[in-house]
Amino acid sequence: MPSPPDFHELAKKINNWGRWGPDDERGTLNLITDDVVRKAAACIRKGRRFSLAIPMSEDGPMLGNIPPGRPNPERRMFELHDPFTKHPDSARVNSDVFVLHLQSATHWDSLSHVEYSGRLYNGFPTSSIDEAGAHKLGIDQMTSLVTRGVLLDIAGLEGVERLHGGRVVTPEDLDLAEKKAGVTIESGDAILIRTGFMRWLKEGDRETYAGITQGLPGPGIACAGWFHERDVAAVATDTAGFEVWPRESSDLLRQFGHPLHLLCLVEMGLAQGQNFDLEELAVDCANDGVYVFFLEATPEPFARGLGGPVAPIAIK
Repeated sequence: MPSPPDFHELAKKINNWGRWGPDDERGTLNLITDDVVRKAAACIRKGRRFSLAIPMSEDGPMLGNIPPGRPNPERRMFELHDPFTKHPDSARVNSDVFVLHLQSATHWDSLSHVEYSGRLYNGFPTSSIDEAGAHKLGIDQMTSLVTRGVLLDIAGLEGVERLHGGRVVTPEDLDLAEKKAGVTIESGDAILIRTGFMRWLKEGDRETYAGITQGLPGPGIACAGWFHERDVAAVATDTAGFEVWPRESSDLLRQFGHPLHLLCLVEMGLAQGQNFDLEELAVDCANDGVYVFFLEATPEPFARGLGGPVAPIAIK
């Protein structure tokens, strides 16, 4: 397994700082050009649409008593059958208020979500983040995330419903899934990695989905090089943690905590998503053998947000 010196060597190899200028806050989303979007639109053949979002709910995947202690949304009624005028036939209004953690359901992390060794993407100072949020690299910079999506179904590749917690997804796995999909990953693509672990949440087992009972499957740090070599614009998984848990080595766990987060967000500026529901899409892809689609997945542009909820739509 990679050691900390190897981590730093990989970080230097994949670093994108300055690639799109000294003031860039979008990172790999710069790879989504007009030509990329036009090619993505050509993926729409039948008009079939698939929602990849889980419900934003008080019963969502977050376990507030388990580190990192993120809560599910809290809601209350603001207006309930409230008359607009005093007329007996007046319109009556219903509305509610949600208080939510921006990464409590299907979401993208902002490039300011993590930092290490005084490092934020593109060399912005860590003081860019304060009690008022992210003055640089906020989720509001991740606009127009519209591109070709590619499903890499690792669970389907192995012929299982879901991978077991702790299963490391390797670059070799991604190569095989790409080959099975019959596609070549191109610059500006968004990669959706299916482990099947979402099935635990859909079956109501939030603790297993959260990684409490058996850990989480997910990409290992070597995948950062794979993403960089192919110039992908965004990567999302169907798990709560994006990368594998437990981590690949105790040294990395102790020293870095979230090593793949650091490589993707800080070094590459790579858009990273979690809690994507890929189950219905995976069934359709397996049935027709088409694993590419038009993907609209722009997060809500919360000003200075450290993450953003999203309701992605895949169209085939």
